[in-house]
Amino acid sequence: MTKNLSPLVSEFETQEQAESYDRWYREKVDAAMHSTHAVSSHDDVIGGARKIIDEIKAKRKLA
Repeated sequence: MTKNLSPLVSEFETQEQAESYDRWYREKVDAAMHSTHAVSSHDDVIGGARKIIDEIKAKRKLA
């Protein structure tokens, strides 16, 4: 039997949905923690984003 959850308590309609999401989320976190991909610092990511934004702004001024 599916038990409906109160929207005041949970964003999920049923306990099964909440548990399914929890399993999925924990798998994603575990995979990220054990990943061997290179890690970028926050400053590097923000710097790259600012560079892209500045390039777009410069192109718009020329147009």
